[in-house]
Amino acid sequence: MKVSLKWLSDYVDVPSDIKEFCDRLDLTGTGVEGIETLGATFDGVVVGYVETCEEHPDSDHMHVVTVDVGGEEPIQIVCGAPNIAQGIKVPVATVGAVLPGDFKIKKSKLRGVASCGMCCSKRELGLGTDHEGIWVLPEDAVVGTPIAEYLGLTDTVIDLEITPNRPDCLSMVGFAREVGAMYGLDWREPAAQLEEADEPIEGQVSVTIDDAERCPRYTARLIKGVKVGPSPDWLVERLTAIGQRSINNIVDVTNYVLFELGQPLHTFDFDTLDLEDGAAHIIVRAAQDGEKLVTLDETERELTNDMTVIATPKRAVALAGVMGGFDSEVTDATVNVLLETAAFSPAHTSRTSRNLGLISESSLRYERRVDDMDVDERADYAAALIAEVSGGTVCSGIVDEWPAGTPEERVLAFRIERFQKMMGEAIPVEFVTDCLDRLGCIVTDEGEGVLRVVAPTFRPDLEREIDLYEEVLRLYGMDRIPSTLPAGRGRLGARTPQQLVDAKLHATLSACGMNETMTYSFAAADDVEKLRMNEEGLGEAAELINPMNAEQSCMRRTIVPGLLRSVAYNQSRGVSNIQLYEIGTVFSAREGAAQPKERRKLAGVLAGAMGPAAWNNAPAAFDFFDGKGVLESIARELALSKVRFKALSAEEAPHLQPGRAAQMLSGGDVVGWVGEIHPLAADAFEAAAPVVAFELDMAVLERAARPARDYVDVPQFPAVARDAAFVVDESVTNEKLMQCMTSAGGKLLEGVQLFDVYRDEERIGAGKKSMAYSLTYRAADRTLTSEEVDKAHDRLVKKVSNATGAEQRA
Repeated sequence: MKVSLKWLSDYVDVPSDIKEFCDRLDLTGTGVEGIETLGATFDGVVVGYVETCEEHPDSDHMHVVTVDVGGEEPIQIVCGAPNIAQGIKVPVATVGAVLPGDFKIKKSKLRGVASCGMCCSKRELGLGTDHEGIWVLPEDAVVGTPIAEYLGLTDTVIDLEITPNRPDCLSMVGFAREVGAMYGLDWREPAAQLEEADEPIEGQVSVTIDDAERCPRYTARLIKGVKVGPSPDWLVERLTAIGQRSINNIVDVTNYVLFELGQPLHTFDFDTLDLEDGAAHIIVRAAQDGEKLVTLDETERELTNDMTVIATPKRAVALAGVMGGFDSEVTDATVNVLLETAAFSPAHTSRTSRNLGLISESSLRYERRVDDMDVDERADYAAALIAEVSGGTVCSGIVDEWPAGTPEERVLAFRIERFQKMMGEAIPVEFVTDCLDRLGCIVTDEGEGVLRVVAPTFRPDLEREIDLYEEVLRLYGMDRIPSTLPAGRGRLGARTPQQLVDAKLHATLSACGMNETMTYSFAAADDVEKLRMNEEGLGEAAELINPMNAEQSCMRRTIVPGLLRSVAYNQSRGVSNIQLYEIGTVFSAREGAAQPKERRKLAGVLAGAMGPAAWNNAPAAFDFFDGKGVLESIARELALSKVRFKALSAEEAPHLQPGRAAQMLSGGDVVGWVGEIHPLAADAFEAAAPVVAFELDMAVLERAARPARDYVDVPQFPAVARDAAFVVDESVTNEKLMQCMTSAGGKLLEGVQLFDVYRDEERIGAGKKSMAYSLTYRAADRTLTSEEVDKAHDRLVKKVSNATGAEQRA
């Protein structure tokens, strides 16, 4: 939200040190995203005096004028405005000035006559809608004065990041209240004198609310005899300062009140509301599925039952809280205006605006909740302003439908002693009371160190005692609280088993050359389908009620799609070697439960190669075995027991390349999977294959990890090495042979390592392969003899041959 400090100063005294002010805002929870100095927009635009005005020699409507702009010599300008004349003062954009719309003033020729600037209208300066002719300034305007300085447009505008739980700060008055609480200052509310005509609204307007949940309160005011036209300068100036374009006096008032009070408004052309005997009947109801409405942007929208509309008995005329209808908008021909001031359901408004792609300043406020307590007062204020700027008269009375009535008070207890112990600082009671009072709370001392606090209705976030603590603390200043160690006797801080596993994983993966990343927990509804992954075991997708966009409409069920998007993002920017991992949460819906089921996962991706190519080294692209190696490193560092890898078929893992996919197990538990992403899946995420990926279940890792290992002394006796090569069928896996050798080797076999795989149809036969292993034998208590090793080795070869049908290759 943009806040004009000049406008804000009408309600509260603004600190003169802008930097200190912005720093204080950051510390109190209101982020400052930017600071803009107004007036810079009009650099090069000055007050000019027209000295001469002659007809253009080659045009029947343009004039050639010489204008004194405060320089050494007057400048010549070709002007086509009908009201240009000698002896008037006008705004002049000199060469080099840039007007709204990024229109740069250059020296040019118009029909052969040189022109060194432009005499401006209000619309050309972005200060109104009047484009009938040049803006004629008063005679007392000083020639050469920058137009921003003359008009008082110099201002500082700060762009604030208002959190969703603070709808009260989405207005100038609400923010003034916040500033008053920050600095202990009184703030002032705006006021307008409402004068009502003798003609009553009764009998001319009636309102029916079908569903109080969708619309807690709806008021209507009728202003007759308005003249739609340009807004007064003060109104245009205020809206321009915060980046809003002036439309006309009626619409500008609704925008002004929106930003001043945080109350969205809508105005209808009263005479277009299907009047019966001169009366309009407004109905707030649910839209019908398939119902059509042409909105103000002249687009026909198809509505659903989840949307709320403002309607007459014949048709819908507006989308509640989002946008009005085209057929009932205020135009230059409008004479009578119906003013809507209401409160609508945040959830329905949010879904409507996002489903239709109509996100506006009004919908942003309604979806954060507009307080329904003072809706009638805001309606009176807005009606008075409309009458003031348009010359209309306000019918006496107001139509006010409030089915739910005044909400119950939210009464909270504030225990001073508990607060001070929790904060670690003896914050004075007087400060606590003053702070809460300035925030709009009603504070009463109940005695015995307890305050009775009634939370204001415009602060829906104040629901618990701890919320009040937070308010006082942030305004007191967390930087003023001294740092202390947590209290407690005989307590030693230590990491939890989960934290220990996490730390070891981070260290292991970093050692493997991988970088930690963090992707969105939100995902597109079709992410799993694009990945081609079996949905068995993933659960149903948990859909979001208010998604930020269609690509983030669900909670993720797997981390891999997010990592693949990161791969694609890096590859598209020339980064080819990518090694990323993330430890995060995945979600799945639970039937009958308000919250989804959450599980922690570890996922990683490898793309490209381990390093860049060099003159003496051409690194091979990552493949399945690189991913498997990372998992083996994890298993080694966490001391997982009985780790093995089981090949996955194309049916079991359609998202992975057939023959390059495996499941990791520890004992009887499935830890996760690893493999090369199927090219079609990689292509769906715009990532260039090959991409190796893995995903592990953190719960299984934490359960199987051993924090302490068995101590093994350094060997004192030498080892004996033997080689063995087995010719086996292609169907026999390395895992099967390793299991057989480990089982047959007994206590003397210390290690087995595959070092060669050889295939040759002529020498070893079709459908056969030779697997060569290096075996290490050692005894812990003696030096082995050749006879002992030969005997153990022969026994191993024989058992392996019997178990697998292998033949020993010489």
